[in-house]
Amino acid sequence: MKFGVLGPVTAWDDTGREIDLKGPRHRAVLARLIAARGRVVPLDLLIDDLWPVPPAGAAGAIRTFVGALRRALEPDRPPRSPSRLLVTQGPGYALAAAADDVDARRFEQLAANAATATPARVLELAATAHTCWRGPAYAEFTGEPWAAAETARLTETRLALIERQADAWLALGLAAQAVPDLEAHVAEHPGREDAWRRLALALYRSGRQADALTAIRQARTRLATEHGLDPGPRLAALERDILRQARHLDAPAGDVWDGTAAAYQGTAAFTRTRLESAATLAGSLACAGGAQLTDAMNQRLAAIESAERFADADLTARVIGNFDVPGIWPRSDDPVLAARIVAAAERTLAALPATGRDALRARVLATIALESRGSRDPRPQEAARQAEAIARRLGDPQLLVFTLAGVFMQTCDRPGLAAARDAIGAEILALATRHGLVNFEIMARLIRLQARGGLGDFTAADAQAAALDQLATRHERPLVAVFTTWYRAMRAATLNPADPANEDRYRAAAALLDGAGMPGVEQGLLPLARLCLRVWRRQPARFPADTDWGPYESWARPWILENPEKVSTALSRCPVPAPGLLTEALWCLTLRAAVVLGDRETARLACEALQPAATEIAGAASGLLTAGPVREYLAEAEPLVS
Repeated sequence: MKFGVLGPVTAWDDTGREIDLKGPRHRAVLARLIAARGRVVPLDLLIDDLWPVPPAGAAGAIRTFVGALRRALEPDRPPRSPSRLLVTQGPGYALAAAADDVDARRFEQLAANAATATPARVLELAATAHTCWRGPAYAEFTGEPWAAAETARLTETRLALIERQADAWLALGLAAQAVPDLEAHVAEHPGREDAWRRLALALYRSGRQADALTAIRQARTRLATEHGLDPGPRLAALERDILRQARHLDAPAGDVWDGTAAAYQGTAAFTRTRLESAATLAGSLACAGGAQLTDAMNQRLAAIESAERFADADLTARVIGNFDVPGIWPRSDDPVLAARIVAAAERTLAALPATGRDALRARVLATIALESRGSRDPRPQEAARQAEAIARRLGDPQLLVFTLAGVFMQTCDRPGLAAARDAIGAEILALATRHGLVNFEIMARLIRLQARGGLGDFTAADAQAAALDQLATRHERPLVAVFTTWYRAMRAATLNPADPANEDRYRAAAALLDGAGMPGVEQGLLPLARLCLRVWRRQPARFPADTDWGPYESWARPWILENPEKVSTALSRCPVPAPGLLTEALWCLTLRAAVVLGDRETARLACEALQPAATEIAGAASGLLTAGPVREYLAEAEPLVS
């Protein structure tokens, strides 16, 4: 049984069905007991709270309300047996509900956790907490004296959480994401001066200096006209700093970076050295995400193709291998660009001397494996194996982690490989932590988070997520928050698929992908996550006609079409999923559609593909979404295919 007071007072049974709470006095009794937070409310206090002037027989009326509520909340309770929820204690009554069963108390706990969490974790906690709100706290009883203190406290907690969420966006370098919520926040609560300050700072960091100054002027006007106050020193100082474009308002270390870059640009010589440095610099730029990630990949390709003009295979191999940014998603953000890098790598490999260049050769081979994401061609797997063998023979730990990154990318070619990827991640993690290779430590922990999630080991996956949040904050890696937020949304959906907040958590995670510079991850992911959850739970798969399914449309069509003949045709056209971390989920969509339609041959093919993953959770090995245990789909199909 769940209870809600963040909006109209409501109760839901274990299936999510709303309980009929009878009349307004019944609802008032329940609300008053929820507000007591498990403490006993004496009968005489209940009477005083419900009626300004109690009528004759008020005590009997309260007992009648309580009896009706008990029947509504516990319809299966045997006659004359004591209530387990609405209990009589001494002179009054108490609601014996667990803290997590009351939306207000669950919200408060999430907000309390956010107060000490890392910025990435704050965003995930806040997204979950906001789903608890359906309207003003104790909406029907906001004018009642007994509800006033509780309403004020919950409202203030919510406002503080909105501001803490904005701080998290700013800390992660995603200022533009904070602006819409802050604009709505100050419009509704213009007296919150620190909210105006956060809004102005977010606007300034989003490149909207004029809008930032306008926000401060609006704050000054509202504070003066509505409260008779002048802006406080922090808001006034921010205005001065914006007008003089103070350096401290921007990201840290701007002076050092700008000065070093200017000095470097001033050197006209060392063209070859600058090409090698450009690849290293592109790697650093890629870690910032967003437009910088796209720019980094373009700069990397330009450096490689410029190096080729020198007809020096060693130089080109060094430029190719200097990009120490391992990939984590086996689908390319830009397939054309990736193909050009692979082609250059193959040309360079052919031009390298046959002896004496083993380390360079291993890096070029590993690059071929990394950039050939989602390929069914045997060449990338062969390149990955060759690169690993060279690195192990040379005993160079940094070279080995680079080549193992390529091995990981080529260990997604069929279902059931989560354990193999976990072993790769564990070896990379041991090497990276021992030798201080931060980028590869992050990659290794992401690999293990994905793999342990796919194997249903959420204790181990949670530990990786917590470590990743710390690394992201310490080393300024904003893209990490995208993956840990998606992971926690997937985890919640896997462990509690009936929770109505699951799709809201997915939406909150998808907001982080907007502008993150990872179209290979983003395209079609949110609708696919929602579809997988609905298919697993056997819920209607209704989506707007203009839903962008990206590369997953073929597997979505059998579920979103209504004409039976078209559904059958769509299923027959479903291709074999490309190698990747969502292969199991796509096969499960195909298998269940085949079972529904009685398509024995398609079901047989899907079962054969999924059998190696029988102990895994479909889709969870991506760290992004879940379609439920693979064994459920196989068991359902067994009568059809046997």
